[in-house]
Amino acid sequence: MCGIAGIMGGIAATSSGAGSVRRMADMIRHRGPDGEGIWTDAEAGIALSQRRLAIIDLSSAGAQPMISHSGRYVIVFNGEIYNHGEVRTALDRDFGAISWRGHSDTEVFLAAIEVMGLRQALQSAVGMFAFGLWDRRQRTLTLGRDRLGEKPLYYGRIGKAFAFASEPKAFHSLPDWRGQIDREALALMMRHNYVPAPYSIYQGIRKLRPGQFIVLSDPASQPSAESYWSAREVAEQGSHEPFQGSREEAVDEVERHLRRALEGQMIADVPLGAFLSGGIDSSAIVAVMQSLSSRAVRTFTIGFSEAGFNEAHHAKQVARHLGTEHTELYVSDQDALNVVPQLPRIYCEPFSDSSQIPTFLVSKLARGSVTVALSGDGGDELFSGYSRYSFADAFWNKLSRIPMGLRRASASLATVPSPGFYDNLAAGIMPLLPRHLRRERIGDKIYKAASVLNLRNAGDVYRRLCSHWEPADVVHDAVEPPTMLTGLEPLPTLPGDVERMMFVDLMSYLPDDILVKVDRAAMAVSLETRVPLLDHRLVAFALSLPLSILRAEGKTKWPLRQLLYRHVPRELVERPKMGFGVPIDAWLRGALRDWAEALLDERRLREDGFFQPMSIRRAWSEHLSGQGNNQYLLWDVLMFQSWREATEGASAAVAA
Repeated sequence: MCGIAGIMGGIAATSSGAGSVRRMADMIRHRGPDGEGIWTDAEAGIALSQRRLAIIDLSSAGAQPMISHSGRYVIVFNGEIYNHGEVRTALDRDFGAISWRGHSDTEVFLAAIEVMGLRQALQSAVGMFAFGLWDRRQRTLTLGRDRLGEKPLYYGRIGKAFAFASEPKAFHSLPDWRGQIDREALALMMRHNYVPAPYSIYQGIRKLRPGQFIVLSDPASQPSAESYWSAREVAEQGSHEPFQGSREEAVDEVERHLRRALEGQMIADVPLGAFLSGGIDSSAIVAVMQSLSSRAVRTFTIGFSEAGFNEAHHAKQVARHLGTEHTELYVSDQDALNVVPQLPRIYCEPFSDSSQIPTFLVSKLARGSVTVALSGDGGDELFSGYSRYSFADAFWNKLSRIPMGLRRASASLATVPSPGFYDNLAAGIMPLLPRHLRRERIGDKIYKAASVLNLRNAGDVYRRLCSHWEPADVVHDAVEPPTMLTGLEPLPTLPGDVERMMFVDLMSYLPDDILVKVDRAAMAVSLETRVPLLDHRLVAFALSLPLSILRAEGKTKWPLRQLLYRHVPRELVERPKMGFGVPIDAWLRGALRDWAEALLDERRLREDGFFQPMSIRRAWSEHLSGQGNNQYLLWDVLMFQSWREATEGASAAVAA
């Protein structure tokens, strides 16, 4: 596991290239505190660097940048190839004995590229990764990313150079870096609480999307991405050739695939453990881990004093039943609040999924004992765990029965008066309403209902359901570029709307929110995380399961639940889904109020020129008065404001 960076052209063709690429790596030192390395060829105009977190082959034989056996290729690699032992055996068998220098997965991957070619090497690899590969013969730079997007990779032109890095903060050290905010990406961030790939918050900087690679021969050219693995094709194949076995046989297959994934992912030359929330996904991972291990698996949980946010006691019961070596830590409000000032440093782009706070805390707890932790992420997207799938589907089924013409006419009539007109009209009857309804702005409710009437399909419903702000309401001159829900690429042909929603989440929400949250939080404390449910073979099988199995007996994630019940009594895990959150709403009215007020100051918002102050101030006023709970809307703005403030300060320090 590493932080990687590189420059092609521009400054890389000068004597300053080595120093520049070293400074890039230093900016992401937290991703690899165990060592550093650089490799440059000024004549060819290339400079590569790496910060190492040693996991496999801790010796110097695993150090990077690594040169292939023939000397043709040089690679910087971030991640793990879990089946590198199998690939190594196959290479020796099919291409003759190779004079291996060590036993690192990077060396095996590099050898596979040399003898099999890039595309076949990628297709043979089971793992999570991002890499930069220099071909000294062809003078081409290749960037690649794993199938599901566990590891990040940013790239773009900076001045006359083309640069790439694990995190964009590495670019801040380059002399031509300008770091201009992309307002279109900001609009997306306000809608989704993250910036979806291929966009980044910076103009001219892009994220490589999962399952893709690019090849660049000229730093001034515009790279075109190619796919070596297509989730769309896998989903369509699973739909056209669905699993034909019984429900119990489906559970058998899920467990078989999960055991195979864990057999590879439990290999490490450093201490390894797992996050355990006590929920279905993490409990299933730990249960199968423990069945494969001859000693107690190390598990980690954090708890909160607020009952509505605490699952630690459930995790402790599961851990006790499975016999794991369990560590739990109850954190106070102040412990969690102390993380807030660190968030702009941890997240290299503005990111406002508030579960980032407990994710960082549990990562920090685990890092005190292990260097690798496995997580249960991916279960909701693959096994239909989110209740919003059913809600959006049912809502659209009802709404679609109303003729579109009638819906449009009703929407037009509802929005002729202003929201204030409806507020005044409602004032006379407000005392007659139930107390909880008196706190709602009736005008806003009618306007929002009118906008819902104009939705054209289930995809529109789902986008609205998953939206935070409507960007036009908050971002000046908001223009949203296409995303998975708005035509970035064709959606696969799938049986129904729920399957399409799951696919969209698999390709956007999962890699751009969930996996970003975990990667940045964990790497901030130099902890490697692995996600067994995202083994691409298990993903392919899950995508072949019909909804009748995924939601059998009226239960979400039915196959995972049944697998878990083979190891843990049902009563220990059968409860409503809680999530992994913190009481942001109360904090904004209390301990974080002054901090938030400064960032949301109307004059400041106006002078910055990104936001429409009226919308934000109204949301803030409503939240403080208790008229509404706008915690998520406000957290979006606050995370951008605090990130921008911290980033500008850091950039000034780097420049100095």
